[in-house]
Amino acid sequence: MNQNRRASSVQATKEGIEKLEAQRISKGWCRKQLASKAKIHLDTYERFIGGKNIFRDSVRKIVEVLDLQPTDIVASDEWFGIPSPKPSPEPPEIEIPSYYIERPPIEERCYEAIKHPGSLIRIKAPQQMGKTLLVDRILVEARKQNYQTVTLSFELPDSTVFNDTRKFSQWFCASVGKPLGLANKLAHHWDDIFGCNDNTTAYFEEYLLVERASPMVLALDKVDRVFEHSAIANDFCCLLRGWYDMAKRSDRRGEIWKKLRLVVAHSTEVYSSLDINSSPLKGVGVIISLPEFNQAQVQDLAQRYGLDWLSRQEVEQLMAIVGGHPYLVQIALDYLKSQEHTLLNLLQIASTEASPFVSYLRKLLWDVQSYPELAKALHQVVTANNPTTLEPAQTFKLDSMGLIRIQGNSCSPRCNLYRQYFLARLT
Repeated sequence: MNQNRRASSVQATKEGIEKLEAQRISKGWCRKQLASKAKIHLDTYERFIGGKNIFRDSVRKIVEVLDLQPTDIVASDEWFGIPSPKPSPEPPEIEIPSYYIERPPIEERCYEAIKHPGSLIRIKAPQQMGKTLLVDRILVEARKQNYQTVTLSFELPDSTVFNDTRKFSQWFCASVGKPLGLANKLAHHWDDIFGCNDNTTAYFEEYLLVERASPMVLALDKVDRVFEHSAIANDFCCLLRGWYDMAKRSDRRGEIWKKLRLVVAHSTEVYSSLDINSSPLKGVGVIISLPEFNQAQVQDLAQRYGLDWLSRQEVEQLMAIVGGHPYLVQIALDYLKSQEHTLLNLLQIASTEASPFVSYLRKLLWDVQSYPELAKALHQVVTANNPTTLEPAQTFKLDSMGLIRIQGNSCSPRCNLYRQYFLARLT
């Protein structure tokens, strides 16, 4: 049975992976957008570009949306060496369930903050730490207060939106108005004699907010993508800072801006400038830094997975390799749900190519190796016996990826899994 399953799946060549990514980037899509357009799970695509086998049908879907042929990606002898199977239902890809584990007092702080007129909540944490899930919880609480909510992810627009400040600003305005059921009236409110921030502010003040009877919560997710574009990053942060400050005024304008509450989720500070601490958002609003899970929270999550047999000592053993990283912990628990797998087995293969973490680890390796100076910095961290000091830009980028833990001015691997995996693969 395993041989048949293997026969129906194929692996991309190194050149094929490079071609896939180049074509994706040329279309201005992030990986999540590509997966959505191809109607496959994001994890399937990431496993494929990480060197794993995936079903032929999934490959066909990927190459179709990218205007490629299967043999552009997979070696011809592998693709044609086995007859294509007749269409048949294939097992669904497995997704890691998103159980929400509260990290008190963070949730209550956010729920209270969102009730304050003109408030701004800034949620900062490395990738895969649960920022989006927390944003969703805040919006649920906001709706209980009869506030209108709008979520805008900066992962959605294509790259051309970020290449021009005017286009970005107008996209932002129209994208907020659309879920509110408001027509695009940029032509009426936009005056090129003023700057983009002035025009954006006027559009919100004179159109999106002015007639609003109840507060509006605007959640901005994946804001890191804005920070990657120096041409717009600082102006956008100044815009949000300006709105926050205007809500403090006691005049008519202040009353309008008190209706807006902002939730901003991101992994990095303004990274385009090396002067990290000069961000216009520094010190603004309620700042939430998401911590890793503690032992009790990991134990709680294990019970939700039905792993009541996992003892306190075994949880400690698991955390010794993955720490309290929410995503890694969930992958581990999902793996252990199968009665065929034991904790001992997981610990033995954790940093190998047979690991349940390997898809995620390969993605991180791919991302790091795309920037030689970043790969060199991470190699320095995983080979050091003690916390080491890096350049500020490298420190913040590795931290935003969730790869390191910062202690004062020094950093160390976020968990032993990262140390073992990258130590064996970075030179």
